[in-house]
Amino acid sequence: MSLPRKNTTWQELELGASATLERVCSEQDLLLFAHASGNRNPLNLPEAEQSQSQLPALAPSMWVGSLLSAVLGNLLPGPGTLYRSQDLRFQRRVQVGDRLQVSVTCIEKGPEPLARFATRISTEAGELVCEGEAEVEAPRVSQLVVARDLPPLILGNKDHFARLIDAARQLPALKTAVVCPEDANSMGGLALSAREGLIEPVLVGNAERMARIAAELGIDLSGWRQVHESDPRAAAAVAVAMARNGEVGAVMKGAIHSDELLAAVVNKEHGLRGHRRLSHVFVMDAPMLDHLLFISDAAINIAPDLTTKVDITQNAIDLARACGLDCPRVGILSAVETINTSIPSTLDAAVLSKMAERGQIRGGTVDGPLAMDNAIDLDAARTKSIQSLVAGRAEVLIVPNLEAGNMLAKELTFVARAEAAGLVVGARVPVILTSRADNDRSRLASCALALLHDHWRQTGACAVPIEPDLEVQA
Repeated sequence: MSLPRKNTTWQELELGASATLERVCSEQDLLLFAHASGNRNPLNLPEAEQSQSQLPALAPSMWVGSLLSAVLGNLLPGPGTLYRSQDLRFQRRVQVGDRLQVSVTCIEKGPEPLARFATRISTEAGELVCEGEAEVEAPRVSQLVVARDLPPLILGNKDHFARLIDAARQLPALKTAVVCPEDANSMGGLALSAREGLIEPVLVGNAERMARIAAELGIDLSGWRQVHESDPRAAAAVAVAMARNGEVGAVMKGAIHSDELLAAVVNKEHGLRGHRRLSHVFVMDAPMLDHLLFISDAAINIAPDLTTKVDITQNAIDLARACGLDCPRVGILSAVETINTSIPSTLDAAVLSKMAERGQIRGGTVDGPLAMDNAIDLDAARTKSIQSLVAGRAEVLIVPNLEAGNMLAKELTFVARAEAAGLVVGARVPVILTSRADNDRSRLASCALALLHDHWRQTGACAVPIEPDLEVQA
């Protein structure tokens, strides 16, 4: 909590009085200033995807100048100060990452409440950025003010999927049977994924409808194999048979209902069942988190029992490891973080945690039960005195049932503006189970998941550079 700060009234203000603050220019500063001012000059905006050769963005000069108002309004004279005028002469440009020293000095007191200040901004090394003078109305009334906490802002400028997509591009394209790509979203998504080198599509569906949608989108189908099948259920069976026979290495959902595709996948005689129960994993890129969040199962297993949850947890850990997490932190969710015999999911969570300790679930650090708040928020975990390597830091969330998982994933998508990708794991091949509402980017990320998971499953190697867990090391 900030300490109260007293302002300096006009009567208290002395010639030569000065104040300084330090500020590092960040990409978020430039994005927020662009929103507030409407200035979208590309020189002043960071690129969405950084390249090694790209220079940092330049800060708008008026953003630099605005830092002086923070000194005048917060420090000297402080709360109650009003601007009359400001002139500035700029000598140097500011780039993202520059550390600035912002200072003001009282040089004249006019008729009450007027005062003039020399203003100066320089780099940490002492290079002059700009200087000038400001005239203000200094406060007449003494105040003791606690700095107000501003509401948090969400900027979706970090693209955590880009790292996965870049890694997937380095692998050979995955031959993928796409079932009924007969609408703009599914056709556009597979075309983008093919252009990026992630999949080699085999189209299974109504040839006339696929050709019409492709023509509307300007997509050339001549280089891709097509299998005509008008009935969606039959198309799903054909795609699954191709995967069983080794003709393709993945199956992707197009404009077909999920239950129709999954019915073919889980068919006991002709499907793609493996030695584990199938489960779905949502991978969420949420703006407020500095890492991807894996959520399972929110699409296949409606009310999983303990045995099924073991497979769900192991499947999610495997996918997270394929995406570059060396030892993912797994939170088993319930409504509360204590074991309650009246809430069966807390008992399941405790058993899953113990099974992980005994090596029956491998590759991750598993803890539960945890409530949603203390699973992902460190302050919430500390408030409840939860001692755990997972609490407050969970990267994988295992939900108690499909309803909870589906609502959680969709709340993150439509309320918190998270980007979502998804994959069915546990089958003989990856099954890319996208939503009909998913955009091309989500479908591209889902294809990257399939390619990375298939590579990890086939070779035991992760194609994504593994980042050290600095929190655990500390």
